[in-house]
Amino acid sequence: MAFVQAPPELANPFSSDRVLRSYLRRTMPPAMLETLESEAMALGEIVSDLYPKQLQALDEQPRLIQWDAWGNRVDRIELAPYWQQMPEIAAHFGLVAHGYDKDKGAHARIYQFSLAYLYAAASEFYGCPLAMTDGATRTLFETTNRPLIERAVPHFLAREADSLWTCGQWMTETSGGSDVSASETIASRDDQGRWQIYGRKWFTSATTSEAALLLARPESGEHSDADGLALFYVEPRDEHGRLRQIEIDQLKNKLGTRKLPTAELRLFGTPAEPVNGLSHGVRGIAPVLNITRLWNAYTALSLYRRGLQLLQDYGSRRNVFGKALGRQPLHRDTMADLLAEFEAGFHLTMHVAELLGKQEHGLLDESHSALWRLLTPLAKLWTAKQAVTGLSEIIEGFGGAGYVESTGLPALLRDAQVLTIWEGTTNVMALDVLRVLRGTEGAFTAYQTALRGLAAQISAQELLPVREAILAASKSLNEGMPSLLRSDDDRQSGARTFAIALARTMAAALLGRHADWSMRAENDRRPAAAARRFVRPGLVKLFEGHDPDADLLAED
Repeated sequence: MAFVQAPPELANPFSSDRVLRSYLRRTMPPAMLETLESEAMALGEIVSDLYPKQLQALDEQPRLIQWDAWGNRVDRIELAPYWQQMPEIAAHFGLVAHGYDKDKGAHARIYQFSLAYLYAAASEFYGCPLAMTDGATRTLFETTNRPLIERAVPHFLAREADSLWTCGQWMTETSGGSDVSASETIASRDDQGRWQIYGRKWFTSATTSEAALLLARPESGEHSDADGLALFYVEPRDEHGRLRQIEIDQLKNKLGTRKLPTAELRLFGTPAEPVNGLSHGVRGIAPVLNITRLWNAYTALSLYRRGLQLLQDYGSRRNVFGKALGRQPLHRDTMADLLAEFEAGFHLTMHVAELLGKQEHGLLDESHSALWRLLTPLAKLWTAKQAVTGLSEIIEGFGGAGYVESTGLPALLRDAQVLTIWEGTTNVMALDVLRVLRGTEGAFTAYQTALRGLAAQISAQELLPVREAILAASKSLNEGMPSLLRSDDDRQSGARTFAIALARTMAAALLGRHADWSMRAENDRRPAAAARRFVRPGLVKLFEGHDPDADLLAED
């Protein structure tokens, strides 16, 4: 009989994740760790059980039904089969609620995002509405709008699927994506003083959500620029499930995230409520962005980790040239690079979650608050690029099988590509980093202080090259910083390379600190190997001045 290659299998992603389990042992209180490990193991079992079933439903996508049999406009979205199971999993494991559990204190975010990281790759991008719901919850808590908080937040944090609401985020219009100042959506009052929204939202993810936040310009507003936009809350459907003065023009046909219903909407008098005043809505939406960018980073890690797990398993099943692929020297070398990149990105992102938890509980001083504001866009920027690059290499590791749709592998890469775009492209994130460095007093000093403090905790002899690389990178960053702070457009060109250098250097320091602990506490030298591997090609590449060739090529 002809040979048939055994496909990779997905084991429990928690029990097989050395990196996560080691990190949690270092950071979590013992009693909380025991509870988290139990939940994570149970979630991991669900994830591994779903995987082969989801492979059989790869082609199932949401469908828009615009008309019923009698000619009535209904605009009903039929969801993919496993998407329909996601609210139950999300509610049961408290994937939003854990982040607001006061009993967990500053550890709540680590607890929450550890589970979200295990879940995201299996969620068919249901993690997207969960991310926006988390951000909406934080936004509402930072207002004084008690009636709205009391109405919406219990649903956002519900632990039963029947009560759980998700909240969309309707910002993008045909007039602009990141530049929301060009918004053409209008808010006006009717004769009874109730607010109604008129306009077109061109890219609304999670269109089936029970609530949404959106930007609109009140007709009587004092400002014509971005400051004149207000943040509004809407519930798109009435108690019978009918859209409230909304029409769905079409569902987007996207490169990836195909189970996630993303639509073009027209609003023609949709009832709405101001969240917190009638201006400065962009400022009001900022808490949403901080949260969703962190979810973006965890989704990147989750997809990257899924690819690594499958390739590692495949390496034990695929025999080439007389032995397992996973034993071939060049394949092992490639895997080492992939694993080192992943481990560094993991520790940077976990550190941002730690800082967020402390920020929300008033435990950060001004310096560490500045550091949190800086690291949030850095983590989003860098992990998204990591995931796309890493998954491309991982798919190549499967050879021709990686290019076949029915294996499910191409979808990992397609899905990861959205992460470099959603909530701001790489360039938008780099400009945000530049704004923090220029506009937040002491941000760069806080970064350098944190870097030196982490380097001081790396004392093991075999990690000295890591510490030296971090200190050398710190010096290079310090030398490059003054020119970056100039306000001319030429310096903007260096923001991207500088941001990546900041992310890589901080990630190296965090990985090195953990590796030193792991050698002592766990007698595990693998994190140290990852740290050495990560710093080997160097950490910093800085902008050396405006390149006139860039202008020439841009005119091509």
